[in-house]
Amino acid sequence: MNKKTINHYLEFSQYTYPGPYQYLLKKNLPNDVRKIGELVRKQIIHRTTLEAGNVGTNADKKFGDMTKVPWYRQPEDDIFVTASAIVAELYRRDERGFVNNRSEKDKLVLTCRFVAILMASILKSKGIHCRVRAGHAPYFNMGSLGKVSADHWINQYWNSKEKRWITIDVDGSWSLNDDFDPYNIPDEKFDYPADAWLNIRIKKEDQNRFWNAKPERGLIVVLWSLFYDFHCLMNSEITYIHVPEIATYEKFGKLSEKELKEIDDLARLMRNPDENFDKLQQLWNTSKKFRLLNGGLL
Repeated sequence: MNKKTINHYLEFSQYTYPGPYQYLLKKNLPNDVRKIGELVRKQIIHRTTLEAGNVGTNADKKFGDMTKVPWYRQPEDDIFVTASAIVAELYRRDERGFVNNRSEKDKLVLTCRFVAILMASILKSKGIHCRVRAGHAPYFNMGSLGKVSADHWINQYWNSKEKRWITIDVDGSWSLNDDFDPYNIPDEKFDYPADAWLNIRIKKEDQNRFWNAKPERGLIVVLWSLFYDFHCLMNSEITYIHVPEIATYEKFGKLSEKELKEIDDLARLMRNPDENFDKLQQLWNTSKKFRLLNGGLL
């Protein structure tokens, strides 16, 4: 790993920058990654857990008693988009901040992308190189949906002793339907979108195995994840509603073979993002179709 590439992942983005809370994150939280992740997990309820209640993975109420969450509490992904906003709200609801015994009424209702940017913000604050990754996780029990690989966001942090990225899943760490360590995930356990896209394109993979909570299935959801992941690799952890125009419903079905091949080329580079970092950064700095976004007022 060259110095330029690794140092890129120590930089804060507009999403991961903790603002005035950087000192608190650095000094007040544990230094061990697993301990940080466990503490973060105790501050947040996933919207599907809140909706389902005290059943399934929450039958033991490890996420808290959902009956104690205020009836008016809704998913808060659209409200707390940045790490600084998340941390500020945690302190607003409980002035102790990150605590092991946060009450259900004071937890934030957020999904995986938001847990991942919070983890990245904390680790970067502590001088640990970290990045967010987007893709699909096949290791959750999706009930009636069957064996699908669900859209999911995770983290990787650089282990300087082992000279490798270690993949972690804080949001999903208490809900695994598989036997592996969520703080040291084997590469084959997570479906990275670059591999999924290229394998679907050559008919090596069934596109309908990939699911998105929109809900949607198929190649388009892999394309969404591909662009999420590309932006994450460039330290721009965009939200779910933001994708380039070529990944919108209106454009997707009309993509030319030239455009599809351009996406193929991007995916090939993303298969080895560290080795191809300079080329990815060149695309980031020059390709309007891959960088400019649609969504909301964009």
